[in-house]
Amino acid sequence: MRNSKVHAGNRRTRSSLSVIALCSLCCFFYVLGAWQKSGTGRGDSIALRVTKETDCSILPNLYFETHHNRAETTLTTVNVFEPCEVHYADYTPCQDPTRAMRLPKENMIYRERHCPSEKEKLRCLIPAPKGYVTPFPWPKSRDFVPYKNVPYKSLTVDKAAQNWVQIDGDFFKFPGGGSMFPQGADAYIDELATVVPIKDGMIRTALDTGCGVASFGAYLLMRNVLTMSFAPHDSHEAQVQFALERGVPAVIGVFGTMKLPYPSRSFDMAHCSHCLVPWTSNDGMYMMEVDRVLRPGGYWILSGPPVNWKQNYQSWKRPKKELEEDFRRIESLAELLCWEKKYEKGNIIIWQKKMSSTECSRRKDNSIRMCASSDPDNVWYKKMEVCVTPYSDEDAIPRRPFPERLFAVPPRVSQGQVQGITTELYQQDTMLWKKHVNAYRRINKLIGSGRYRNIMDMNAGLGSFAAAIQSPNSWVMNVVPTVSERNTLGVIYERGLIGIYHDWCEAFSTYPRTYDLIHGSGLFSLYHQKCEMEDILLEMDRILRPEGAVILRDHADVLNRIKKIVTGMRWKTKMLDHEDGPLVPEKILICVKEYWVGTGDDSIL
Repeated sequence: MRNSKVHAGNRRTRSSLSVIALCSLCCFFYVLGAWQKSGTGRGDSIALRVTKETDCSILPNLYFETHHNRAETTLTTVNVFEPCEVHYADYTPCQDPTRAMRLPKENMIYRERHCPSEKEKLRCLIPAPKGYVTPFPWPKSRDFVPYKNVPYKSLTVDKAAQNWVQIDGDFFKFPGGGSMFPQGADAYIDELATVVPIKDGMIRTALDTGCGVASFGAYLLMRNVLTMSFAPHDSHEAQVQFALERGVPAVIGVFGTMKLPYPSRSFDMAHCSHCLVPWTSNDGMYMMEVDRVLRPGGYWILSGPPVNWKQNYQSWKRPKKELEEDFRRIESLAELLCWEKKYEKGNIIIWQKKMSSTECSRRKDNSIRMCASSDPDNVWYKKMEVCVTPYSDEDAIPRRPFPERLFAVPPRVSQGQVQGITTELYQQDTMLWKKHVNAYRRINKLIGSGRYRNIMDMNAGLGSFAAAIQSPNSWVMNVVPTVSERNTLGVIYERGLIGIYHDWCEAFSTYPRTYDLIHGSGLFSLYHQKCEMEDILLEMDRILRPEGAVILRDHADVLNRIKKIVTGMRWKTKMLDHEDGPLVPEKILICVKEYWVGTGDDSIL
């Protein structure tokens, strides 16, 4: 008996020594990895192989589920969210047409964001239409969308002559036409490329105003140009919804009274093809807003009214004198903005913004008012102004071509324009997110395969998640919350990525079921005591496709609260340790939204 106790003691001693030895190995290889990554070490391939073969995240008797989950789930009940009525299948809370009809029409106010009050918010799950299926993978999705996903035929009739969209059996077919390029976007872009340097990577980010079904942006993607397309939720049913079903970046938006939700100097190119924006109204305010978001050296392309008015006034059914005056005023405004006309042929005009204010020799100081605000990126719910945004010191730094600019130090960082972000911190953030994304790929092998085309990062920071996950098979909508400590969206655009400002206490400017994968790091800690966690999660459910995935990274207690809520939203969940091991307080929550659709009797399938 005594002998067995001695052996048991020896076993415990050996077990303790094994744990200590394994921890020591982990620490050793962590220090080795840090040393060789710093550039002073050698033998990188050996260290990498050893690191792969030594999994420091697995320690005996340490399981996250045991420590953080079991007690809570056995003591609390889950609130089950019911499905909304079927007629809410395409509900857009902040661009609700029913609410819009009660608002002023002047300056498109009724098409802007007007969100429901707390009492008006829906706290139910938006159903998918019966027959909904996962969209085709890219690039087939560019040309075909299942009819039952967006069951609206009006554009096939209204825009039949312009080749926007056609019915082809159980699918919509998109021939690539547009109002000013009925023969297809490719030939149209070829003409633009004779002036605009699309091929060499200098044109990477574009803004398409009044995008229709976003064929312009869809075909630019094939040339490695990432376009932010926007159009209002108006009588042209579901145009932005069609764009997103095709796998093309788009949001609901309009030129109205509010500034566009993008930082200054963001876009390499801006485009309006028959977008019907009254460019000369309000003393040229809309062209001044284009100038604000257009980088120095960027291009503005205008095709459609009033260009080539002499040939088209009859088909546009507008008086010749009115069109002539509009055209004259646009040219005058372009000159005041210091834009140089580079091309005019047929229905197309292309202007280029000057690189610096010193090149604006023809503009008199008193001919136009300069904006007084010291922060041209402070735009959320801010009124547009009749003024010109001054050039910045950063504008003198040449912008690199893409993809080189994806990981180069952005000018806003190198010039110290983002408080607290140095070149060193930027580079560390880039490396950290490469590591995080590699961990995500080990967890979910479908990332990067094309299964997740439309991706959103709800708290994008410096855009390093999007940079690390960059692939022709996907694109990322980088959202910088308006409550963030730092405004980093300008940095994201300087990397050749796209994004938008947004406050997650409100609904996002998109249709339901428009994202395949949603990522959020520290989002719910950021919004602690700012608005209800439940409301943010319901909005995520609205914009996530059936069988779409969610990856959340936050503190354990935060993720446990989330896990409890989403269990009642028909999400399957799995909590995982941080890739550096279970002792790190930050955890990862992986979720998958179950497939279900609404029916006429408000039941679900």
